[in-house]
Amino acid sequence: MELSSPRGEFQNEPFTDFSQSENRESMQRALADVQVQLGQSYDIVIAGQHLRTQATFASLSPGDPRRVVGVFPKGTPELADRAVRAAHQAFEAWKRTPPPQRSAYLFQAAAAMRRRRHEFSAFMVYEVGKTWPEADADTAEAIDFLEFYARESLRYAGPHPITAVAGEKNALVYLPLGVGIVIPPWNFPLAILVGMTSAAIVTGNTVVLKPSSDAPTIAAQFVRLMESLGLPAGVLNFLPGGGAEVGDTLVAHPLTRFVAFTGSKAVGLHINELAAKPQPGQRWIKRVVAEMGGKDAIIVDRDTDLDEAAAGVVASAYGFQGQKCSACSRAIVDAQVYDAFVERLKQRVDALRVGPPEDPQSQVGPVINEKAMRSIQEYIESGRQQARLLAGGEPAKQAHGFFLQPTVFVDVDPQARISQEEIFGPVLAVTRARDFDDALRIANDTEYGLTGAVYTRDASKLERARQEFFVGNLYLNRKCTGAMVGGHPFGGFNMSGTDSKAGGRDYLLLFLQGQSIAEKVRA
Repeated sequence: MELSSPRGEFQNEPFTDFSQSENRESMQRALADVQVQLGQSYDIVIAGQHLRTQATFASLSPGDPRRVVGVFPKGTPELADRAVRAAHQAFEAWKRTPPPQRSAYLFQAAAAMRRRRHEFSAFMVYEVGKTWPEADADTAEAIDFLEFYARESLRYAGPHPITAVAGEKNALVYLPLGVGIVIPPWNFPLAILVGMTSAAIVTGNTVVLKPSSDAPTIAAQFVRLMESLGLPAGVLNFLPGGGAEVGDTLVAHPLTRFVAFTGSKAVGLHINELAAKPQPGQRWIKRVVAEMGGKDAIIVDRDTDLDEAAAGVVASAYGFQGQKCSACSRAIVDAQVYDAFVERLKQRVDALRVGPPEDPQSQVGPVINEKAMRSIQEYIESGRQQARLLAGGEPAKQAHGFFLQPTVFVDVDPQARISQEEIFGPVLAVTRARDFDDALRIANDTEYGLTGAVYTRDASKLERARQEFFVGNLYLNRKCTGAMVGGHPFGGFNMSGTDSKAGGRDYLLLFLQGQSIAEKVRA
C-alpha cells in the first residue's frame, strides 16, 4: 500500500456545526442513505474468509425496535478457536511489518472515515439511538484515535533515552505482545472500538474483535473499511456472538496474549478472573486492559456560578441519555446554595427535548434496549422510596422505542442505592452537603473512581480537589464528560478499571513489551 505520513502535530477533529444548513443537509442525506442499507446480513470474518452460521441474531434500533439494523451470524466456540489461531498465524508476519507501514493503515483509515463521517454517525443514530451531536462526537473521536495512535506508534518505534554504560552499546525497544481480544461497548460503538482495535494493530498485534451484540453493525462497518484498505488477512478478525459462547472462549484461549475490554464492572471482573487462570499450553501471563464504569459526581460549591454549574450537570447527566461511564449520576451541592441550584436544575431538565434520535431537534433519545429500560425503571422505583422525585420518573411519550423522561431525585442519602450503583440511564441523584469537606467525602464514598468535577471560584478548594478527589479524570469548572483524545487521557481508579488512559501517551505501552539489548563494544 502507499504509505501515509502524519501532516504536522496531532490536532483533534472539529465537531460538526449543525446550525449550518449545509451540514444539516449532509447529515439528512447520510441518514437517508443508511436507512436504505438497514436490515442487511453481515458475515463473520476470519483470516479474510467471510463465513455465516445457521443461527443468527438481529440488531434492532432502540428508537424503533421494529426496525432491523443488521442481521448477524452467531459465533461458536469452534469459530472462536479458529479465529484466535488465525490471528496467531497472521501475527508472525504482521509483527515484522515496519511500524511506518502499520501506522499508514491508520492514517488511511482516518482519511476514509473523515470522508464518510456522516455515514458512520448515521449508523449510530439508528443502531444505538445517539442524537446528531452525540453521534458526530463519537465519529470525531474515532478519527482522533486513529490519528493519535498512528503517531504514537512511530514514537514508540523510535530511539528511547537510556543511561550510557561504558564499553557497551545499549538500546531499549518495544515489541508487540501477540493475539489480542477486543471487546468494545455499545455506548461508544465506534470511538472506543476503533481506539482499542487500532492501538492493538498499530503496535504489531493481531486482533479478534467481538462486538457488542447491541452494536455489531457499526463494528462491521469499521471492519469493512479496514478490509477496503488492504489490511492483511488475519490481522483483524470479526466474530459476533454471545459472551458465554464466544467471549469466554476467546479470553481463556491459551494463544490469547491480552484482552482489551470496556463495559460493566461485573463483566470486567469476570474477564479479569478468567484471564488470570493459566490454560494448558499457555506460556505467558495474560494482560487485561479494562475500563468498567463509574458513579461520577459533580460537586457544586457555595462560591460558584449556579447557572454554569447547572448547565454542566445537565449536559453531563443526560448526554446520550446518561449512558456513559463518565456521566454525572450524582450532584453533590453545598447546603447554602442547594435550593437555588435545584431550582435552576429543574428548569433546565424540564426544557430538554425527548424524541427520535434521527430528529435534529431531539436532545434526549432512547435507552439502548428493553432490558436496560426495565433496569433503569427499577432504579427509579427505588429512588421513589428513598428520596424526593423532582423531575421525570416515567416513560417518555413516543410512538415506539425505549424512551424515558430525564429524571432527577433530590434530598438523596449518600448511601442510597441510586447514589451507590451505576444506573447507566437518565437518572440524577442530588445530595445536600454540609460544606466542601463533606462534599469531597461523599464524592469519594463509592467503589468507583472514574470522572468527577468541581464548580467553585475558590482556588484553595480547587487545589483541595486536585489533592483529594480520587478519580482518574478530574474536571474543574466544567462538565465531567467529553474527554478529548490527547488532551484528557481517559481511565479510572478502583472498580472503574485499570486506569488505561486511552488517548494518552502511555496507552500504547499496554500493547507492547520492552526489551533491553546490551552489546559489548570490542576495542
